[in-house]
Parts: sequence; structure tokens; C-alpha cells
Amino acid sequence: MTNRMQARFLNLTLLLASLALPAMAQPKVTVIDAPGAGTVSSPICAPLCGTTAYAINDLGVIVGSYTDAKIVPHGFLRQPDGRFVSFDAPGAGLGAGLNEGTVAYSINDLGAIAGQFEDSNLVFHGFVRDCYGFFTTFEAKEAGKGANQGTFAFSINLEGAIAGTYVDSNNTNHGFERSPEGEIVSFDPPGSVYTYPCQETCINSAGIVTGFYQDVNNAVRGFIRYSDGKIFTFDAPGVGTGANKVTIAASINPQGAISGYFLDSNGMAHGFIRYDEGTYNYVQRSGGCQIRRRHGCA
Repeated sequence: MTNRMQARFLNLTLLLASLALPAMAQPKVTVIDAPGAGTVSSPICAPLCGTTAYAINDLGVIVGSYTDAKIVPHGFLRQPDGRFVSFDAPGAGLGAGLNEGTVAYSINDLGAIAGQFEDSNLVFHGFVRDCYGFFTTFEAKEAGKGANQGTFAFSINLEGAIAGTYVDSNNTNHGFERSPEGEIVSFDPPGSVYTYPCQETCINSAGIVTGFYQDVNNAVRGFIRYSDGKIFTFDAPGVGTGANKVTIAASINPQGAISGYFLDSNGMAHGFIRYDEGTYNYVQRSGGCQIRRRHGCA
């Protein structure tokens, strides 16, 4: 169910080696397990059985999903003081052992949550949950209605615009953007046979979307889609050829800078930053933190 799509994304992404940090006091790490999360590991929910935290907003509110003892996924919201709220999108399948259910992928600073759920017919749908707990469900117009097809909402910005992907009746992925008013526009970069906006932070406050796609030559390339609908594609400098021609655009900030990684000719992964004017930097070391506060009921 939900983890089939998650596993597909994980198979496209690679784990990058951690950068060495100078000696310093280690920050506190808190392990998060949602109340009611099961301890059962099963091929049905692998590799993401248990509790998975996906996103955190500026107020420290975390969202994600967990599988219970019956392998039913539920969405959760964790407040900064440790309180959990578990929720299921209306229409989500809750059959035992079927790995249907709800996944919350993104939360904005006003407490609005975007995600996806799978119904009892194994069809996926997008949802928005506002900070008062009210749901709006939706699907892209061209989304398929067969098993493992449908709509996946990955990222929500402060204005309430959502970006994600949908699987059509031919099992092909396309990108979409949903306006705060509910209008959905689908898109594909030129030559795309598989379009995948990145998860959690793939749309910024200006409505600019980033992600990656596969072209007819099986190369994986990055893209940036502006709010006027124009799409630009790119390859990171130093990217390999053939099976190693892979550029993954993974996140975009309010200024339009994109971070991600690429494979070189030896299949080695490197991080990159692409600025809005199209210049690049390799990722060398971590920087500082900027804390922003906004009011909301999250």
C-alpha cells in the first residue's frame, strides 16, 4: 500500500556519507514512537514498519505515519511537548494485514498537513488536514482508478498549495500542483516518461516546484517548474553518463535554491546546491540554523 510508493522512492534515492564534524558536545536525540505503533516487522510494510517521521515545521510540530499491530498505517502529528494525535483520512482502508491507510508527508507553519491515503480498493487519494482537524480529499483528474494507481500529495507550502505525483491508468507517474483554492494542474517536463516531485519540501512559498524525472534515454534529470507553468530541466555538473546519468533534485527553499545529489561517472554520489540563477555549489559542510516563527494553530 503506502509503503510500496515509499519503497519506490527509496530505491531511487541513495544514502550519502555523513560529513565529519569538529569535536563538540553532541545534541540530544529523541526517539519517536507513536502510541499504538506495532512492533511487528513484515514484508507487507517493509522497509517502513513502525513509526516514520517525515516533516517538521518551524514550530517543531512533526508529522508522519505509523503501522499498528495489525499492519494498518495511520497518520500522526506530534506536538513539541511530546503529545501525539493519531488520525485516519476519511475513506482510508483499515483492513488488518493489508497495509492500507494514511500517510502524512508534509506540514506547513500554519498546521496544515498534506498526505495520501489508500482505500479498500487499493486506490490512492490525496488529502489536506487543516489545523483544526478537518479533512479535504482530492485526486488529480487524470489519476488512474485501479489498484496501486491514484494521487500522492507530498508537499504543502505556507499558502496551502500542494505538489505531488499521480499514477494514471497506464501506470505512468506525472507531476501535479494543487492551488489553495483546489485547482489541480498536471505537468511533465519535456520528454519525461516518469515525473516525480520530491517529497516534503518540493514546493516553496512562491509556488515553484522541483523534483526529478526519467527521460526516454533512461537518464534521470532534475527539473524546476515556475508558477507560470514554465519548466526548466537540468543536470548537475560532473554527472555521469548512461546508467550513472542521475540528478536528483530533493528540496527547494523560499529563495528558489535547490539541494540534491547526483552520480558521477564512477557511480559515486555528490551533493549539490543549485541557485535560482542556475549556478551550482557542491555540498562541503553543514552551516548554521535560521529559526523562523509564524502564528498558527499547529
